[in-house]
This record gives sequence, structure tokens and C-alpha cells, in this order.
Amino acid sequence: MPEIPTPQTASATKQFAFKDGLDTFSPNDLISLGRPGSAIPNQPGDLAIVAFSKFDLEERKNHKSVFVVSLENNIEPHQILLEKGGETFWLDKRTIANVIEGDNGAELYTLDVELDSQSALAFHSSPAQLIGTFPTKTPANFRYVSEASILVFSENVYEDGNLTSVGRRDKEWDDRGNSAYVYDSTYTRHWDEWQSLKRPQLFSVALSKGEDKKWKLGDEFYAPLKGTGHNSPVEPFGGTDDYDVSHSHIVYTCKDPQLPEATHTKQNIYLVDIKGDSRPRELTSGEQGAVHAPVFSKAGTKVAWLELDEDGYESDRAKLVIYDLSSDIRFTVTQSWDRSAHPTAQFSADDSFIYLTAGDEAKVKIFALPVPPTPSKSSTNPLLDAKYTTPVPLTHSRASSAIHILPNDRLLFTQSSFTSPNDVFILHDLKIIEGAILNGEKSKLASIQPSRLTHFAKAGLEGKHMSEGEEFWFTGALQKQVQGWLLKPKGWKPGQNKKWPAVLLIHGGPQGAWEDQWSTRWNPNVFANQGYFVILINPTGSTTFGQEFTDAIAEDWGGKPFVDLANGWKYILENYPEIDPERGVAAGASWGGYAIKYASSISLFSQDKPK
Repeated sequence: MPEIPTPQTASATKQFAFKDGLDTFSPNDLISLGRPGSAIPNQPGDLAIVAFSKFDLEERKNHKSVFVVSLENNIEPHQILLEKGGETFWLDKRTIANVIEGDNGAELYTLDVELDSQSALAFHSSPAQLIGTFPTKTPANFRYVSEASILVFSENVYEDGNLTSVGRRDKEWDDRGNSAYVYDSTYTRHWDEWQSLKRPQLFSVALSKGEDKKWKLGDEFYAPLKGTGHNSPVEPFGGTDDYDVSHSHIVYTCKDPQLPEATHTKQNIYLVDIKGDSRPRELTSGEQGAVHAPVFSKAGTKVAWLELDEDGYESDRAKLVIYDLSSDIRFTVTQSWDRSAHPTAQFSADDSFIYLTAGDEAKVKIFALPVPPTPSKSSTNPLLDAKYTTPVPLTHSRASSAIHILPNDRLLFTQSSFTSPNDVFILHDLKIIEGAILNGEKSKLASIQPSRLTHFAKAGLEGKHMSEGEEFWFTGALQKQVQGWLLKPKGWKPGQNKKWPAVLLIHGGPQGAWEDQWSTRWNPNVFANQGYFVILINPTGSTTFGQEFTDAIAEDWGGKPFVDLANGWKYILENYPEIDPERGVAAGASWGGYAIKYASSISLFSQDKPK
């Protein structure tokens, strides 16, 4: 029977508290550290905006703002506070739009930014001006088409596809007199969000600047997807990457309307007139699984997207597909490339290259790929020269995202790592890079060094212990090489005669990966600052190491991955004798939580492999 604590023994027990201090990155520091979003450039490519939020622990309130970043001059980013939050996007080279929820519908404001190019080299922003109101309160995912003076956005609407009836029907639903939900299909919820009667659709509306230099939002809203049964962006995670716009058309992805959503992942790509003057035209073959991130070429004559082969398999390899609109030919270009592209592909300024990001051995790199000549017929495996099928890496560490092609041979991107949340970077001299790739002179790419333009977390992390992480490799199940990361604890010094506790973090998915990127959910440096060696292993089933490795966890959740975890733990103990094996702990969620439960039954922390 356990001893019942007395007042004397209770007072002698040391009360738990997180380590804190000016040099310690604590859980409170993580929560209150500012969170920058991705950089979005204006059309001339001299400025970018970055959404920013910062949680105040005392107020228990999240403060929203947007930073304006100069892409050409060494000027401190200019912060514009957004008292009511909302989305921001560019209207022209010096005008930012801000959409916030109003009493009678979402309100659209403009914020003008001026750059003092004289002695001060500073930003100035004018007060926000209301220029229009939407019929509904929650429009989102805005894309402005300056050539056509049209704003495209998404909103959740009822089956009639009408923005103007949403308010009335919302009230009828709220006043129905009961709390029952009745479903006619098995797609009732995703995770903890119940499916409602409203679904997302795309809309467009005129938005232009008049002769009086004032912006005005039109009062006629177009519904290009009305009556099609198409819902885009795709719930629950879809956003602006689920559609793109040209001066005349929208290309978008949605779940196949003929298939039950609960049991299929198949999505299609469609092309539709920007105002809905014609019926949508399908661009996909009908033989695919999920598709993501359709994007127009700069000339609007081609569309590229990411395509998975197998319907029902969310972790299948994402391949790059190009559709030539002028010849109605569709072809896959990365059929032989054993990596999954991320939904970030962008055509170069002259449409001769595609730039994209992809995970590669626990880093997210930027790649460049020449656009091949269009083949004579549609094919998932066309006969192409190798330079057109194997993307070439331009970055080799950390995690890059949100790429944008800028004028003057530049590429804007956002990057994070174990030691820093998002910052803004630029790659220069794209034409030199493209020439080296086309001429087979890839050795010339070794000297590429992106320019870093921001240090958003500098003040918040000043003086804090931040471990960059060390890669390690070991032999896992079936003699496969398995990768992991190790972060050393705050206070560790080589040659110390001291034993340290260790925490093994196990990722979820299970088809995911610990990558060298920032996380506010599982941040390994928070554990390292509490005095732990932090071990992150990417076992069988992890992404970024090839599709075979990702697929190998299927129907083997308790097999090869646990051999990898056990072998990795043994490798760490053999190579880092300062770790105390009696003070080892594991933590994880989702599949990682399953792994913790199973690990307790197979003695994962012992020196022996699981039986």
C-alpha cells in the first residue's frame, strides 16, 4: 500500500516548476513568441507582407498585425497593427486590403503604404479606409486579379449557392427549435468538426480604383460553381492553394462530386470562366487519386498541379502534372522522381521552369525543373530527357515554403528551422541558375546563398539556448538506414562528468516526419531547455525518404517502426554515454500516442530489440 503523505512529507516534496530565465527558452516563451506567416509579394516585387500574431499571456489575448518588408532596401520591416485581425492581401503596389468581420457582413478596408526614399528610408502607412461590404460575414481565401479588376474568394454557402440568402438561412437554422443533425451521407465530420449544411464555394466580384483614385467593391457577386455540386476549397484544410486565377479563368480542385466523400480521396481539377459564364471543364484524367495546388503558367496557357495515383491513400507520392491548354495534352513530369512535391509549385517569369518545394531526408528544399516541350499525346509516363524529370535542389537545409517568382530573376520564399520561426529570404540570379541546370553544370549551384531579409524572432530569442540539432543515421529494420535528430540540453558541455535525462519524441501520421523546421506544437528546443537530450527518430513510414520507406508501415504499425525506434535508442545510448538510460522518457501524439502505449509493452527503452 502506498505511503499516505503527511503535511511534513508533503512540504518536503519539491514542488514542480518549469525552468525559466533570461537564457532559457521555456514553454511560456514559446507561447508568447511572435508567429510570422508566409511572405506575399506585391506585383513589382519590391515589398512583401507577412501576417503576424503574438499571444499576450497576461491579457490572454492574441494580437494580430501585418509586417511590410522591403525586398530591395535594407529597411526595418514596418508593422501595422490590425485591431480586428482579418485577412490581408495586395491590391496594387502600395495598397493592402484587409477584410474583417462587421456587424452586417465582412468589411473590406484599404491600407496605403508609402516608402520614403529620401533620407529616412522608412515606411509610412495611412489610416484604413472602408471601401465595401460583403453579403456574408466569413469570406476568406482572397485572390485579387489586377488585370481584370476582379476579386475571387471563398465562402461557406447553402446548396443554393447564394451569398445573399446565407444570413436568413443561418437564422432559420438557429431558430429551428432543436439541436438535431440529420445526415444523408456518411461524411458527418472530420476530426472534431461536424459537417454543416453549408459548404465552401468560390465567388468573384469587381474591385477597382475609380478616376477619383478611390477603391470600390462591386455589388454584383458571381458564383462560378453554382449548380455544379463542386465544393472548393476542399475541407477541412483547403485554402488559396486549392485554386488559382488568370485574367479570365479560375482553375480549382474539389472532391469528385460523384463519389462518397467519406470513403474516397479522389479530387478533380476544373477550369471555369472567372464569372461563371461557362460550365466547368475537367482537366484531370479521371484515373487519379487526390490532386492539389493547381497553378497557371504566367502566360495562362498551361496549368500545373500535384497528383496522387491511388484513390483512398493520402500519403501516396505527389507527382507534378502539366496540362497544356492550347493542345489539350496532359502529362506527368516527375514520374521517376522518388520524392513528393509540396503544394508550392510556381512557373518562372517566362514559363520555361517550374520551382517547387519537397521534403528530402527531413529537410524541405527548393527545387528547380525545366518545363519540357509538350509531348504529342497525353501520358502519365512520357518519354522525356532526364533534365525534365528530376528536379534540382537549390537549398539543402531547414524548411522552405511559400515560394514566389519576382521580377529581375528573383525568388521569394519563407523558411524556418529548429531555432527560428518563419523568416523571409530571396534567391537571386535565377537565369544563371537555370542556365547551369540546362547545361548540366550543377556544380555551379554549390555557391548559391539565399539572402535573409528578416529576423522576426531576434528579440524574443536573444540570449536563449537554441540547439540547431545534429543528424544521425543508424541501421534499422531490414538493414535500412534510418535518420534522426538529436538536440543537446541547455548546460551540456563536452567532457562533463554528468548524466542527463533524455526524451524520445515520436511523430504522428504515422506517415509524417520530424523535419528541421519550427513548431509551436512539438518544439524540441523547449524540452532541451528543460535539461533533456532530445531524440527525434524518423522510423519506417516516415516521409521525405522515398515512397517505399513511407509505404512500408502499411499493415505493420507495430513491426518495422518499432525495430527502428529500439535500434535508434540503442544507437544513441552507445554514442552518447552522458545520457542516463534510467531517466529516459518518450512522448508523442496521434500515431505517436499509439506508439507510446505499445512501447510500454515491448520494453522499448531496453537494450534489446522488441520481439
